[in-house]
Amino acid sequence: MHKEHLSSSVEETRELARQFACSLGPGDIVCLNGDLGAGKTEFMRGIAQVFNCEEQLSSPTFSLFNIYEGSFSGQPIELHHFDLYRIDSPSELDAIGFYDYLRGPFVSVVEWGDKFPEAFPPDTGNVFIESAGENQRRIVIDTQP
Repeated sequence: MHKEHLSSSVEETRELARQFACSLGPGDIVCLNGDLGAGKTEFMRGIAQVFNCEEQLSSPTFSLFNIYEGSFSGQPIELHHFDLYRIDSPSELDAIGFYDYLRGPFVSVVEWGDKFPEAFPPDTGNVFIESAGENQRRIVIDTQP
């Protein structure tokens, strides 16, 4: 699936993320890609809302990785949130145990995943966010069928 959207506000970006998150389930991996300030964290906030763990959300930039305990449709779910901005090499991914936390019975969302495309399985979803004007963002969602 390839869908393009134009967002004119933070709330529109979060709403698009909420709609997208409803299609996610345990074992899914999504990479959020875009420049600094593009809106990746706001998109993540929308995803966290769907899994009822928005209150726990914090930027993992300094910790690299956060695990949130949430629920979806009355079932408990773990949401793994990575930020690879400060990672410089694939060997660093190994050193932090990235692969151990990536695949499993939880949803994994990775900011800056495009730095290491070889690290992800072919069924990884991708969300690309870019500026499309002063207050607008172009959001492209690519997922496997």
